Amino acid sequence: MIDRAGLADFLRGRRAALQPEDVGLPRGVRRRTTGLRREEAALLSNMSADYYARLERERGPQPSDQMLASIAQGLRLSLDERDHLFRLAGHEPPTRGAGSDHVGPGIMRILDRLVDTPAEIVTELGETLRQTPLAAALVGDASVRTGHARSIGYRWFTDPAARALHPVEEHAFLSRMYTSGLRHVLALRGPGSRAAVLAEDLLARSEEFRELWARHEVGVRPAEEKHYVHPEVGPLTLQCQVLQDTDRAQHLLVYTAEPGSESADRLRLLAVIGTTAAPPA
Repeated sequence: MIDRAGLADFLRGRRAALQPEDVGLPRGVRRRTTGLRREEAALLSNMSADYYARLERERGPQPSDQMLASIAQGLRLSLDERDHLFRLAGHEPPTRGAGSDHVGPGIMRILDRLVDTPAEIVTELGETLRQTPLAAALVGDASVRTGHARSIGYRWFTDPAARALHPVEEHAFLSRMYTSGLRHVLALRGPGSRAAVLAEDLLARSEEFRELWARHEVGVRPAEEKHYVHPEVGPLTLQCQVLQDTDRAQHLLVYTAEPGSESADRLRLLAVIGTTAAPPA
């Protein structure tokens, strides 16, 4: 059963504990609110300000699991805080560990400060959980993807548009890399895991994947240098730095261009063009 008073009090307290600069928002010059405004909390949680305000006023419908997950991420809750939020709302908390979509507040604080850099947080299956606006402009808006299509490895073998962003001469290597990476995760998680289900789907859908899977190749690791062929700004050579959250099996990927290079100029142009130039998701 939902504890409306407890839920409202908890949301108000967590909102008050966050400052705009903590979550990558401008402070403004006429701020009187302690912490975030309700509209800002709603924006971060991907919901309407009216819906969020009703929760803080002990009104409205019981929030769904999806809504609670969005609030937990938007308010940068820890796992313990997320679980508490779910229980206050009358739901069982999601499972922890590998496969969880909840991004830790520490990783989120880093991502919030990378507003002018392509960066994304991905799962071990290559599913983008969060991305900066420049990352969305570079590789497409991940928020519109659902199901297995959230995984870049899955899209690589089932959606030709996923390959258009990379030079043709790298396609064979990337196919081997995604296949090897999925086999590695499957070995870690075992039969019945999300990795196993993803592999079964790809085996049914892609002849190329079936051929590569049969080789049982492991250890094909991604290169630090990434090459993109963006439809608006052209070729880009970027370096990828990785920060790993081992507890959640998530990675923060940060893409940078060599200072003074043509790729750096094109990346700045992409920042100006914004998501209007993003490739199809």
